[in-house]
Amino acid sequence: MIKTVTFSFAAAVLLTSAPAAAWGPTGHRVTAEIAEDNVSGRTRAEVAAILGTEGLPEGSTWPDEQRSNPAPFWQESAGPFHYVTLPEGRTVDQLEHPPEGDALTALESFTAILRDDAASQEDKALALRFVVHLVSDLHMPLHAGNGTDRGGNDVIVDWFDEVTNLHWVWDEGMILRQQLSYSEYTERLERRIGSEEVIAWWDADPDIWVAESATLRDRIYPRTSIEYGLGTADSPAMIGYRYQWTWMPTVEQRLAQSGIRLAAYLDWVFAEQ
Repeated sequence: MIKTVTFSFAAAVLLTSAPAAAWGPTGHRVTAEIAEDNVSGRTRAEVAAILGTEGLPEGSTWPDEQRSNPAPFWQESAGPFHYVTLPEGRTVDQLEHPPEGDALTALESFTAILRDDAASQEDKALALRFVVHLVSDLHMPLHAGNGTDRGGNDVIVDWFDEVTNLHWVWDEGMILRQQLSYSEYTERLERRIGSEEVIAWWDADPDIWVAESATLRDRIYPRTSIEYGLGTADSPAMIGYRYQWTWMPTVEQRLAQSGIRLAAYLDWVFAEQ
């Protein structure tokens, strides 16, 4: 059972170190557009009533774009909402939510705002943008962090002769190498999503998404070898074409799944109470 963390947009809680944004703008917009194409007519109307002409792809990146906003909510509260920490060997039902909250508790809290008839349209807009964003975040393997390396931010890699970190490679590196706009990427992925996948992936349970991400997370770290190196600042892991070839299908599957799951989640959120 997720313990809801109660917060107000003016009240601050202690901000802890947070990983970089999951998927980057392209990935978040792909998730949102797939969802927008698969939600029910009722959900589409509810979204329009809250966001107007903004649409889900535009709103999907807003929680990351506001990270430099000086308001206390963004500087002192919102950072931990983008990830969960699930140490290796633990299952989701053993997950301990920190007092400042995490992606799961934030998702529950923002969902409650969307279902609250007394909530203002401004608060509902903020909540909807976060829900769209967080569903995508929870499908990125390194946003189910192991608690030791800030979701792969501390794992230094040499990515096609550019020194960066493993988190960025999964956020943006592999996606950007496709050189596709988010709409082009969405079209590519939607051509591959058949009715069987929609049925299999139509799941509004975030615990399942986190468990899948944690399982993948434990497999995607470059291993110590002549080929991959050690993954430190002094000896970055050498990854490139082979790593991209190995893991790009997983990146694209997680993007596709997150889009279908977001549609399922929003249909559940806006179902008649």
